[in-house]
Amino acid sequence: MNKLKDKVAIVTGASKGIGAGIARQLAADGAKVIVNYVSSKSGADKVVADIEAAGGKALAVAANVTNKTEVEALVKSAIEHFGRLDIVVNNSGIYQFARIEETTEALYRKQFDLNVLGPLLVAAAATPHLGKGSSIINISSFVTRVFIAESAIYSGTKGAIDAITGVLARELGPRGIRVNAVSPGLIETEGSHSAGAMGSDFQIWNEGQTPLGRIGQVQDVAPIVSYLASDDAGWVTGEVMLASGGMR
Repeated sequence: MNKLKDKVAIVTGASKGIGAGIARQLAADGAKVIVNYVSSKSGADKVVADIEAAGGKALAVAANVTNKTEVEALVKSAIEHFGRLDIVVNNSGIYQFARIEETTEALYRKQFDLNVLGPLLVAAAATPHLGKGSSIINISSFVTRVFIAESAIYSGTKGAIDAITGVLARELGPRGIRVNAVSPGLIETEGSHSAGAMGSDFQIWNEGQTPLGRIGQVQDVAPIVSYLASDDAGWVTGEVMLASGGMR
C-alpha cells in the first residue's frame, strides 16, 4: 500500500515493541521513517534493515526525547535526510507500577519526564516543519479508562497525554495539523515479557475483561496509527482512539 507515499515520519522509541511495529507499518504504507532510539542502536538498526529489505527507506537516529537539544537534532535529521516532515509518532514511554505509599520524587520524575515532557518537546520542535495535512499521533494507554491499582503515576502521565492531545488539536488545527492519540490495552512486547506480565494473573485478568478474549499484539496497534497518519483520517483530530479489544 502507498497511502503514505512521499510522507516522512519520526517514530520515537522505535527500536522495539510497539514503536518498532509502527515504524515498520508506516514504511510498508509508503513513508520514509526516522527510527528513534536512546540506547538500543542494534534494535533500531534491525528495524531499519527490515524496512530496507522490504523496499522502504529509514534511518536510525539516537536522541533522548527529554533533552531539548537532542530533540531538535532529531527533527533536523529528518529534514536534512529526507527533505521534509509530515508525521510524528510520540511513542517513547516507560511504566513502573508502585503502591501509593512507595511513591517517590524520582519515580514521578522518571515517568513524567519521558511520558509527558518528551512528547511536548518533540511536538514543539516538529511543529515549525509540519504543514497542512501533517499529523501528530501520541501513544496513550487504556489505563485512563481502566483504573489499575498501583498505576497512579503512570496513569497520570497518560491522562496528561490525552489532555495534551486535545489541546494541541485545537491549537494546531488552524494550520492544518491534526493531533490524535491511540490508547492500547495490554500488548505483548519485549517489555511486557520482561516485566513479567505475560503468563501472569494480570494477563489472565486482561483476557477475562476483554470482549475479544485476548491480549493485543503490536500489529493490532500499528495499522491504527498508520490510518490516523493518512489522508483517510483527514477529518479526524483531537480523538483518543481506544485500541484494547473492547476493554474499557
